Amino acid sequence: MTSADLAALILRIALGVVLLRHGRNRGWGSGGLAGTASWFESIGLRPAKVHAAMSAYMEVACGIALLLGLFVPFAAAAGVATMTVAFVTVHRKNGFFIFNPGEGYEYVGTVAFALTALAMLGAGTISLDHVLDIELHGTAVGLIAAGTGLLGASLLLLTSWRPPAAGDATD
Repeated sequence: MTSADLAALILRIALGVVLLRHGRNRGWGSGGLAGTASWFESIGLRPAKVHAAMSAYMEVACGIALLLGLFVPFAAAAGVATMTVAFVTVHRKNGFFIFNPGEGYEYVGTVAFALTALAMLGAGTISLDHVLDIELHGTAVGLIAAGTGLLGASLLLLTSWRPPAAGDATD
């Protein structure tokens, strides 16, 4: 095992746990899907129930894929899309720091960039991608994963986000 393989494993575990726990909380946390849908409605995502379910399931699936090291660039693209939607709909107006009122964008930005780096690095030898001889990595793969995530987020935002009037949204 090389240091790059170990780095990939560490990144996959860290990002996989974060996305899995985030998705689990959205779908099965204290407010469940209904609470997430209510919040999504308040920030202008329509139809809120569909987006709540898709967000929860997507984050859980991404987290599991990263932990297993399976189709890592695809999981990275989906994670970048999710973080981009969160950035645009909630965090960008609050500044950089997560401790700012309403929460800033340092978290979603860091996760998105780390996912892009992981797609460039690849899953490493301790992964199902390696076992299945799926060797997708490199600069182009990372940039394609990031670009695909940004494109997916853009399409979702264009078709489904209707930001509330200033002062109407609850963070």
